[in-house]
Amino acid sequence: MENKYQLLPFRFERFNDAEYFLTNDVGEFLFLQNSDFKDFVGGRLDAASDTFYNLKSKQMATDTDVAPVVEILATKFRTKKSILNDFTSLQMVVPTLRCNSNCIYCQVSKKEVDDKGYNMSKETAKNVVKTIFASPSPAIKIEFQGGEPLTNFEMVQYIMEEAEWQNLFKKKHLEFVICTNISLITPEILKYLKKHKCYISTSLDGPCDLHNTNRPLQDIEFNRKIFKGKYNHEIFEEKLAMCREALGKDSVSALMTTTCYSLGRFKKIVDEYVRLGFNSIFLRSLNPYGFAKRDQHKIAYPVSAFIDNYKEALDYIIDLNLQGKFIVEGFAELLLTRILTPFATGFVDLQSPAGVGISGVIYDYNGNVYVSDEARMMASVNNQYFKMGNVNENTFQEMFNGEFLHSVIENSCTECLPACAECAYQPFCGADPVRNFSEQGDIVGHRPTSDMCRKTKAIIKYLLELIKKDDSKINNVFWSWITKRTIC
Repeated sequence: MENKYQLLPFRFERFNDAEYFLTNDVGEFLFLQNSDFKDFVGGRLDAASDTFYNLKSKQMATDTDVAPVVEILATKFRTKKSILNDFTSLQMVVPTLRCNSNCIYCQVSKKEVDDKGYNMSKETAKNVVKTIFASPSPAIKIEFQGGEPLTNFEMVQYIMEEAEWQNLFKKKHLEFVICTNISLITPEILKYLKKHKCYISTSLDGPCDLHNTNRPLQDIEFNRKIFKGKYNHEIFEEKLAMCREALGKDSVSALMTTTCYSLGRFKKIVDEYVRLGFNSIFLRSLNPYGFAKRDQHKIAYPVSAFIDNYKEALDYIIDLNLQGKFIVEGFAELLLTRILTPFATGFVDLQSPAGVGISGVIYDYNGNVYVSDEARMMASVNNQYFKMGNVNENTFQEMFNGEFLHSVIENSCTECLPACAECAYQPFCGADPVRNFSEQGDIVGHRPTSDMCRKTKAIIKYLLELIKKDDSKINNVFWSWITKRTIC
């Protein structure tokens, strides 16, 4: 009997000795035994078999009219790319470069606390807010970065109030986040943040000794006078409790950064997050920018070491959930949402086309506008390649609809980038032109020598291995992360 069916576009990779992994453009996936795969691509697969029905249900083949299947794929593709509908919603602002910390991986070339020449002026701040509200996005998140924003809290207040005033007319969904080491938090500041519904994002690198090694405070009179010999982790605990009491437990989130001192200690890092009451952790590798790039010979490590530590930590986090402790690994949650659901995710670092400029953007203290925070970090060491313009000199249209940003976006679609275009994991991944430029000298990059590609691909494949086990307990954990609910 002749088996008549038509292949539809799909990507594939040998997953292990016995199986192939297949995906299509919208992230539908399945595993095929070697023999079934060869029969499928050779046109010999039985069109009445369960294997073919699975392929058909994933829109990788059809034995009926192609046009309706293409319509289904188009609908799914639009859903996956719906993040593009609203344009730039994440608006990062740097009110100052001054900082009282001395993080060993600082990426932004911080300035001394008393150096007020690196504060944003009111004129620049007003133009920043004007530019922000020129975005067509119905939702605007203004995120204060630094330096340490609390060293210039007056400017934070000015921008928040100016934004709220503008929003009386624009009527967008407006929210605020302040990224801070929280050491300078006071009851008065917290009262203000609560009034203006501002969330806090902070950093916690692990247990006391590790946190203090990675994120020491500067040994300056300013800190000595305030903290009287206390180390950063002790201050962090005190201020965290203060923040939660004033704003509520879920108003404070934390990020960690992995240095060479973190390796072999991921379980302890997770335990510290649990001990301090966090229900999520984002296991981040070191970024190659600023001081982190300059001092990488001191604090860096092979990407393989991070991958091994990440896998061990992920298994540990899953076990904690199975024991009744709800805690999410943030990067895995993002990837699982991409793998297991038809919906888009707004994580700027994993989008195609890249989210730089069109999903998130940053305004430096002097009004310079960069496509991402990482681009600003490159500028801090005199590389202005990703500068879009300046709010005091350029209009929104000149910066966000200009030839430069068009060029960056055109060269950051994974569907047509070398190596990415045919990668089986492409639907779950994204482009990062800034990192490519920093590490490899051009915005397209070279995937075979990209640490970012190796890391992301390894983690995606590990998650797929866990999904493939079809263990109901692990599946329940993953869906609890995606839906943000504890295991029933």
